[in-house]
Amino acid sequence: TIMQAQLHCFYLLTLYLTTGYGQEGMFSGPLKPMKFSVFEGQEPSQIIFQFKANPPAVTFKLTGETDGIFHIQPDGLLYHNGTLDRETRAVHKLEVSALDAHGATVDGPVHITVEVKDINDNRPMFLQSKYEGSVRQNSRPGSSIGTLVARDMDEENTMNSVLVYRIVDQSPKSPTEGLFLVERYTGMFQLAKQSLKKQDAPQYHLTVEVSDKDFKTLCHVQINVVDINDQIPIFEKSDYGNLTLAEDIAVGSIILTIQATDADEPFTGSSKILYRITEGDSEGRLGIDTDPQTNAGYVMVKKPLDFETAAVHNIVFHAENPEPLVPGVKCNSSSSAKFTLIVTDVNEAPQFSQQVFQAKVSEDVAIGTKVGNVTAKDPEGLDISYSLRGDTRGWLKINHVTGEIFSAARLDREAASLYRVQVLATEVGGSSLSSTANFHLTLTDVNDNPPRLVKEYTGLFFCYPLKAPGSLIFEATDDDQQSFRGPQFTFSLGSESLQNDWEVSKINGTHARLSTKHTDFEEEIYNIPILINDGGRPPLEGAVSLPGIILAVVFIRMKNKGKDNVESAQASEVKPLRK
Repeated sequence: TIMQAQLHCFYLLTLYLTTGYGQEGMFSGPLKPMKFSVFEGQEPSQIIFQFKANPPAVTFKLTGETDGIFHIQPDGLLYHNGTLDRETRAVHKLEVSALDAHGATVDGPVHITVEVKDINDNRPMFLQSKYEGSVRQNSRPGSSIGTLVARDMDEENTMNSVLVYRIVDQSPKSPTEGLFLVERYTGMFQLAKQSLKKQDAPQYHLTVEVSDKDFKTLCHVQINVVDINDQIPIFEKSDYGNLTLAEDIAVGSIILTIQATDADEPFTGSSKILYRITEGDSEGRLGIDTDPQTNAGYVMVKKPLDFETAAVHNIVFHAENPEPLVPGVKCNSSSSAKFTLIVTDVNEAPQFSQQVFQAKVSEDVAIGTKVGNVTAKDPEGLDISYSLRGDTRGWLKINHVTGEIFSAARLDREAASLYRVQVLATEVGGSSLSSTANFHLTLTDVNDNPPRLVKEYTGLFFCYPLKAPGSLIFEATDDDQQSFRGPQFTFSLGSESLQNDWEVSKINGTHARLSTKHTDFEEEIYNIPILINDGGRPPLEGAVSLPGIILAVVFIRMKNKGKDNVESAQASEVKPLRK
């Protein structure tokens, strides 16, 4: 329409006047990658460029980081209709595509970069609204107090972000103005003209300005004048006399309150008092805590007192400040005091040297062998009598005088590999007080258990007459401690006369197969003895009897070599293993 044509001409005229691209077609051209620079803060409706379409392209499309500000008209006029802000986005990456009448892309998209140029539109700001520092009295001029820090959001390393600091006010102005200096470009704060005295002013309030070329910001700075430590702590009395305590007084008990004073400024490192014991407590049984409000010292028990170690302690303690004294000032005898601690005896139970005693022996040690010993002492030096508690198997006995422990019966690792008992130490005479400790005896294994069948095998038979050789599988075990590989048993027939009819073959370390070698068997019960060897040190061999049954009830007998006892399983219903 006529109105749109007039608007288009207005845009072109604006582009010509604002960008200087009016010559040689620099304000318009074909679709290709381009880079533009636009200052932030400009009024909306600013034309950037006029793209020309080549047939069959008839219109254009804009995508990318438009932020709802950048637009393109169908005829290729690229413009922005909002105010740009470099601090929000410094570079906008756009893409322009040329489309045909059907909306299909015929050219592009091409990359269009718009850099937003900085203007000074941000006020410098201090990181804190108030700064606080301190300077010790008598500090030399030039002493550093701290650094003020401000930031400007405008582009770094440009005139827009160069900041300048200066002091605009000092209160109070005594003894003179200009007592402080802030470095113009770094913000470093320091003492300027002369040393300060707290008597003149304990505190100064300053107003500091930071500015760039267009904006200014103020902040408040508080400078505290800190008293120097030129006064020593002085005890209110030098001797706190004698103090008598029982040795069983509870740890943590406060036993004495001491007091020193300091004439330096209250509640500072120059006047706070720390108490330290310098003599009479080499084992650190006492400690002193300071009341932060009154500087009173509370002497307390940190470790149990012990009459038997030392009955009398001549305690000397010293008062000092966490802040060092100024040169030329030293503590003297007024900063030290003493008291005498007298510890009285209390009858105490015997004390074991440790709470758990451990020993290790082989399970086959002879009865009466020493397997360990325990030790305890009575603080008062009384004799001690030892006894056992919890010896449920009756395996041990203890020498009541020496604390030596002996085996009293045959030990068995398979029954208890770790045997635990309590030992009781009772003082002889006095109050017969007692205490307990634990004795743990670890038993190491010896090969003392022959192999045996893992279960009772009953109800096994072969159908008569045999049509093919038959077999059955059985499993063996052993109660001794096994290696990580497990048992490695070997199996053999117990009689050479059986070798024509039967055979035993090993399957693995615990299983074997008993098989018939032919089918020509009579209908009767066959007792097949089998030897199982564990290969241990020394090797033990178990003899078991597996009845091979032909249509009959079953009995299983097991016999340990070297023993006369025979275990017989009860008859049970026969169950076919193979037909």
